[in-house]
Amino acid sequence: MDPGFEADFREFVIDRSGALFRTAYLLTGDRHAAEDLMQSALAKTAAKWRGLRDPAAIEGYVRRVMYHEQVSWWRRRSRAAEVSTGWLPDQIGDGHAEMVDLRLVMRAALARLTPRQRTMLVLRYFEDLSETEIARLLGIRVGSVRSQIYRSLERLKKAAPELSTVREFG
Repeated sequence: MDPGFEADFREFVIDRSGALFRTAYLLTGDRHAAEDLMQSALAKTAAKWRGLRDPAAIEGYVRRVMYHEQVSWWRRRSRAAEVSTGWLPDQIGDGHAEMVDLRLVMRAALARLTPRQRTMLVLRYFEDLSETEIARLLGIRVGSVRSQIYRSLERLKKAAPELSTVREFG
C-alpha cells in the first residue's frame, strides 16, 4: 500500500473503529466474532482503499462488507435448532443498576436469535435501513426481509412474560 494511502487508512481505522466494532458486535452477538468480522472487513477495505476516495462512501463500504461477510457466514453454517429468547424488557428504569440489568437481558435475548434474525434487526433498527435497502444490500427479496423481521420480533415478544422482575424497575 502506498505510504500516503496507508496513513489515510490508518487514520480512518483509528477514527471509526469504535463505531464499526459496535456494528460488528450487534451483527455477531459475540465479541471475538465481532473482532474477526471487523478485521476481515478492514482487510478487504484496505485492498480497495485506492478506489475509495469519497470520504462519505468509505464507512458505508466497510459496513457493507461486514454485512455481506456475516450473511455469508450464517448461510454457510448448518441450520441449528432455534432457541427461544430469554427476556424482553417492556420499560427502562431510571437508575444505573437497572440499565445494566436491562442490557444483560437484551444481550441474552439477542444472543438467542438466529444470526439471520439478529442481522435483520441490526440493519432495520440500529442502522435504520428500510426494508427495501436491506433487501438490496443483502441481495434478497423485500418479502424475505419482512418475514425475517416479523419472526425476529415475534421471538422477542414471546420472551416478554419472563420479564416480571425487569418490569418492576420502571
